[in-house]
Formats: sequence, C-alpha cells, structure tokens
Amino acid sequence: MEAVFSYIIGLGAAVMMPIIFTILGVCIGINFSKSLKSGLYVGVGFVGLGVITGLLTSSLGPALAQVVEIYGLELKVFDMGWPAAASVAYNTTVGAFIIPVCLGVNLLLLLAGCTRTVNIDLWNYWHFAFIGAVVYFLTHNIGWGFFAAIICYIVTLVMADLTAKKFQKFYPGMEGISIPQPFCQGFTPFAIVIGKVLDKIPGFDKLNIDAEGMKKKFGLFGEPLFLGVIIGIIIGCLACKDSQELVDNIPATLGLGIKMGAVMELIPRITSLFIEGLKPISEATRELIAKKFGADKEFYIGMSPALVIGHPTTLIVSLLLIPVTLVLAVVLPGNQFLPLASLAGMFYVFVMVLPYTNGNVVKSFIVGLVVMAIGLYFVTLMADNFTSAAHEVSAAHPDDKAVQVPEGFSAGALDFASSPIAFAIYACMRYLSYIGAGILTILTIALVAWNRVRINKK
Repeated sequence: MEAVFSYIIGLGAAVMMPIIFTILGVCIGINFSKSLKSGLYVGVGFVGLGVITGLLTSSLGPALAQVVEIYGLELKVFDMGWPAAASVAYNTTVGAFIIPVCLGVNLLLLLAGCTRTVNIDLWNYWHFAFIGAVVYFLTHNIGWGFFAAIICYIVTLVMADLTAKKFQKFYPGMEGISIPQPFCQGFTPFAIVIGKVLDKIPGFDKLNIDAEGMKKKFGLFGEPLFLGVIIGIIIGCLACKDSQELVDNIPATLGLGIKMGAVMELIPRITSLFIEGLKPISEATRELIAKKFGADKEFYIGMSPALVIGHPTTLIVSLLLIPVTLVLAVVLPGNQFLPLASLAGMFYVFVMVLPYTNGNVVKSFIVGLVVMAIGLYFVTLMADNFTSAAHEVSAAHPDDKAVQVPEGFSAGALDFASSPIAFAIYACMRYLSYIGAGILTILTIALVAWNRVRINKK
C-alpha cells in the first residue's frame, strides 16, 4: 500500500491531473480529446506554478538567510518548509495509508448525504497525514494518529461545503469547485469575525480598497509587479553587511527585485491555465448532475487552492506580510519559530480569507497579521512532536537531506502547523487526552449531522 501511494504522490500533480481529468471527463460525457486537453492545461498550470514558486524560494531564501545571520535572528525551531514537512508526513505510518483511508471516509460521507465535496486534491492529503503523525508521536498510539487525521478530514470537507458558494462567487471561473484544504479553511472563521469587528469601527469603510482600487489610488505603486520589485530590493539591501557590500551587490539586489516582480506578475498568468482547464469539466459536471438528479442537486470537485493564488489582493498582501512575519517572529515573546523556507507558502493563507473580506487589502492584511502571530505560537508548541516524526523519517531515509533536522534545533513548518484546525486537534489530544478526544468526536458528529440537514433542506 505504501509503495503504491508513494508512487502516485511521487508522480506529482502535473502528471496525475491530466490522467485524473481525462478519466473524469470521459466518465461525465466529454470526448477524450477535450478531456485530455483540460487535464493538460491543469497539469501545465502546476508545472508553471512549481517553476515560479521555485524561483521565489531560490531567490528569496539566500537573501533572508543572510539577513538572519547579519542581525542574529536565529531561533530554536528550524523551518523545514512545506515540501520537507509533506515528505515527513507521508513517510510515517499514518501517511502511508492516509489516501485510501480518507478517500474511504469521503465516499461514506457522500453516500450518507453528509457532504457534497469530492476531494481529488490528493497532494494536499499530507496535511491530514501531518496532524495524524504529530498526534501519533504525542500519544505513541497509531489509532489516535488516524483518529486525528480523520477528524481533520471530516471537518475540512464540511467547511469546504459551507464555503463553496462564497468561494465560487468571489473567484470567477470556479463554478462547481470547493477548497477542501485544511490550511486555507482554518483561517475562514478569523476572516469572518475580524471582518465584522473592523466593520464596526467608525470610518473604517473609507479603507475599503481592493487591488484595483490600489492601482487607481497609487498608480504604479499599487501594482503587484512594482511592489514585488521594491520589496525584493529592500530585502537585498538588508542582506548587505555594510555600505561597501551594498555597492558591490547592486546587480544582485536589482536582480532580486526583478525576480520578485516577475513572480508577482507571472503567478496570475499561470493560474489562468487552471481556469481554462477546469471550465469544461465543471460545466459538464453541472449538466450531468442536473440531468440525473435535478437542478437543485450539487456536487463540488475539491481542488487545490493553487487555482486562485494569483488574485491581485493575495499577491499584494502576501508580499507585504513576508517581512512583517519575520519581524513578528523575532519580537513576539515565547515564539521560537523563524519562518524562512515556509514564506513561499504565504499566498495560501488568503485563499479563503478574500471571499469574506471581499478582496479588501486592509482587512485581508489585518486578518493575515493576526493569524500569522497566532500561527507562530502554534508551530512552536507542536515542534517537539513534529521533530520526533522528522527524526524517525530521517533515520529511515538517511540520504534525504531535506528531512534532516540540524543538531540542536526542533522542526517546524508554517504550513500546516500554523493552522487553527491542526492546533485545535493537537491541543485537545495533548492537554485533555480522552476528554479532548470525546469533545472532538461529539463536535465532529454534530457538524456532520448539521451539514446533512442543511444539504437535505436545499
């Protein structure tokens, strides 16, 4: 089982999505060539996104590491980055079986009428493996590990159902799609609550500026492309020890600025391929469901949040939050986690925030600021058990340098350890033990039952 699913995950989304979409398209009545073309567009989109985020990581990583060295910002929890965290999660006992277990749970909930989402985002199943692995090393019981993973999976499916309409309305071309990814969904309640609080502040409505509004108000300075160049140059300057090094590194600093600007400009162009590939599949799915089950019946295809990270507000707020998060990590008392490798995943924080802030740049930034400040503590508190998982995987795969934790450090990652869903499950198991497990069980059953009633009413 481990070998089979490791092979599938190893192929990656760029290879598997054309296969999945071709099979799915043919099954719902689209001809083979059109189905294959849709899948290839999505596959190419993942390739392009991987290249662009790789450029961001390779360009920003060394500069930030230099900043950390110059200013002595090193903390005790080492940032493994999400690729290494995913590798650790999948290579534990829980991770080896996470895909068939979660697909089985998804099928049962669909048959019982408790969800409308079919989660085919297999590559982000590592989030469920992650919380399962952390709880397993906390309790030393594989059963509790799977319990935590399944609880997280069920809660995420229900939240994907609840937020689907809002998501589809905000992002054009996403009809029939939901986001069953727990990292993104964990921030939805914060977006709702903080948004309502901010609306009650007198005069705050005057700060209702979206990405287009920023362009009109600030001209070139409101463009993600220009902001990317400026932030890149500033980070490049901070990575210089003195004025002489600053002069010597002018070409590298300007190059970093251009690369950051390129990332901001190219991500939206790459993600447009996802929409082009998804459109025929989502339209055919809706037509088939309406024909077979009636117009009031709906199912959602659960996809990766990568589809929509190119939204201008996401780009602007993520870019601004990268240096702010570094400052927060250093000044917050008790925090031991300094995010570096994880910062490339900042875009994913805002996927489900924007539909509830209506793309308001100021609101989205404040939500991001709050969840990042809290998330740093979540990563710190989970670090000891995640480190145990990393050490076990590292011992089994000594040649894999990515999963090795430096001597004297604990292991952490912004994605998925900073998610409120992950920490809520972890905290219940760590601090409340059996009582916590009981609370999680009751709440999850109640949530599923309520979702079933809600679906049946519609």
